[in-house]
Amino acid sequence: MAHKARKRFGQNFLQDDNIIYHILANIHANTGERWVEIGPGLGAITEPLLKEGIILDVVELDRDLVKFLDDKFRQYKNFTLHSADALNFDFSALAKENEKLRIIGNLPYNISTPLLFHLLDNACCIQYMYFMLQKEVVDRICADAGSKKYGRLSVMMQYFCATEKIFEVPPESFNPIPKVMSAIVKLTPHQKAPVKVNDLKLLNKVVTTAFSQRRKTIRNSLKPLISEEQLSAINIDPTLRAECISLAEFALISQHVQPLDEMQK
Repeated sequence: MAHKARKRFGQNFLQDDNIIYHILANIHANTGERWVEIGPGLGAITEPLLKEGIILDVVELDRDLVKFLDDKFRQYKNFTLHSADALNFDFSALAKENEKLRIIGNLPYNISTPLLFHLLDNACCIQYMYFMLQKEVVDRICADAGSKKYGRLSVMMQYFCATEKIFEVPPESFNPIPKVMSAIVKLTPHQKAPVKVNDLKLLNKVVTTAFSQRRKTIRNSLKPLISEEQLSAINIDPTLRAECISLAEFALISQHVQPLDEMQK
């Protein structure tokens, strides 16, 4: 099948056998494990995964690719194809009792961030996730406080998951060739939250507000939520910028901010 990659789906098909080998060597898929692949494309990873004997659910939006994948892999009893939008898909429905999902995917750059947060809504039923993403996004996910790449995505992803950049993937590994470098990231949902948070929505509000004006000090960017005196009282330096505030410090700030329902009164 000569499938032409579609821009509206953000399609760039992996075609480098060496990269495919390295991905498989890093994920350690074992016979009988339940995996989910998001955006399988032409099946570059799908086929070797099926041959490992895993139980594989595949989620694909492009109807032409759905037909192609069905024709190519329907003979595998361990293969289930879902014609669906991953942004709206209920991944928790695939998890069997006392069993967690392992998820892999080459995520379209244009939906990668909202899709990651959608998946984190189902974090309780996920063992770990391996994703091909734009290198810049992976660097932001894994960035530490103090880095210029550190931002809302770093803080919120690290609240939910342990993050690990595995390796980089050059543009030439894809067809069509993208204009950016890619990278593989491993995300492992925490069994126990790394910091105490009373209200997750409030943490997100604090982090989003702080980074929406990241050049300002937090005494100015967070002024609508918490005073300079309150920040000092909990030993947070109000003259710092958001990029210097750790996850633990953001969590502490969120515990001393007025609850959202009270703000809206």
